Amino acid sequence: MASIVRQENGRKRLEFNLPGGARKRIRLGAMNLRNAEKVRRKVEDLIAAAISGCSWDSETADWVSRIDDDLATKLAVVNLIPPRDVQSVPRLRGFLDSLRESRPNLKPNTLRNYDQTIRRLVDRFGPDRGLNTINGGDADSWRDAMLADGLAPATVGREVKRARQFFRSAVRRKLIPENPFADVAAPAQVNASRMHFITREVTERVLSACPDAEWRLIVALSRYGGLRCPSETLALRWEDIDWENNRINVRSPKTEHLPGGASRSIPLFRELRPYLEEARDLAVPGTHFVINRYRGVDQNLRTQFERILRKAEVVQWERLFHNLRASRETELTAEHPLHVVCTWIGNSAIIADKHYLQVTDDHFDNATGAALGSRAKVAEVRGGANCGAQDDESAARIAAQHLAASASSESPDVKKARKDRAKVQSRATTNSSIQANRVPRRGVEPLSAP
Repeated sequence: MASIVRQENGRKRLEFNLPGGARKRIRLGAMNLRNAEKVRRKVEDLIAAAISGCSWDSETADWVSRIDDDLATKLAVVNLIPPRDVQSVPRLRGFLDSLRESRPNLKPNTLRNYDQTIRRLVDRFGPDRGLNTINGGDADSWRDAMLADGLAPATVGREVKRARQFFRSAVRRKLIPENPFADVAAPAQVNASRMHFITREVTERVLSACPDAEWRLIVALSRYGGLRCPSETLALRWEDIDWENNRINVRSPKTEHLPGGASRSIPLFRELRPYLEEARDLAVPGTHFVINRYRGVDQNLRTQFERILRKAEVVQWERLFHNLRASRETELTAEHPLHVVCTWIGNSAIIADKHYLQVTDDHFDNATGAALGSRAKVAEVRGGANCGAQDDESAARIAAQHLAASASSESPDVKKARKDRAKVQSRATTNSSIQANRVPRRGVEPLSAP
């Protein structure tokens, strides 16, 4: 019923007969043959529905809702579809702006991320693009274009997830029938190459290069306290530190919107305490915040920290403050249960596993026994009798634990054999003792008088 006519300039048009014999034409423009065939089939479905007087099937109705305004106008002119109220179709930029404005309680960083994703969507599709005209193929192309521009896969993954969130809101508001980003594969957001474990030796070099006590405390709060910098570091007050009970109440602006996420309690770690005491002794009386000098809006902690690293002559790592915090969580996980560490750090086990926990050289040394050898060598160099006694006691305790564990897993026959062997050894020991204690040999003197 409909046919595609190719024009000399590469453009195409669609010709078809309507009920009553009228011949109609629709210009498709510079459309490839594959898409032109899709339009032809859908136009034939519309013609069949018009002839039979039946309603459109769901697939045809969905296609009509997705086509752009230009094609919709052409189909409405030939009475295949009702005229579309162009003003009622949500435009991309208008919808995204209204969505952003409807969430006034978002954190500044979240708003900044929203604006970045909005800008990239508008740059790609145009501010006046109808929401219902963006399909899954368009979403795939947007993702691929960002990867082609050199954006990191983790960044592209975050952009795709935010766009999916935006359009899911449009679906819930009944503005579009389905989310075009629902099936777009988002690249993994975990970039292991950006994870870096900062050893204590490097940390001490950095602390020595800090210009004052407050900067040393900023580094220590991240590396030894596991606080987020700058949000949790700058929110810390002197009243939050319980010196007597060795507790710190950490205010968390990032998670305060979650139930119970406004604050968390962490130990006053022994590695952190000296830096807090130093800052307390130097603090101006009456100050409330622990960090005062570097909390202004004109202070760029990252730039200053980079200068400190150069002064310390250490290689700068990526995600400066995050990796300090991740290094602390990795350390604590080796000593405490994961659920306890996550409570102290303020994240979940899933997030910790994906973005925080790292494999260090100590893990390899412990697995190969190198760490045990190093500790033994240190004990030997120290030469302390107490150290040696403690090592012997620890070795004996470990051996006893292994024997107890192995004994608990033995079969009855093995246990009986062990008992029989113990009895034999006991008799042998008794006989040896009797032989050792028998009457000693005498000389030539008679044993008794005649």
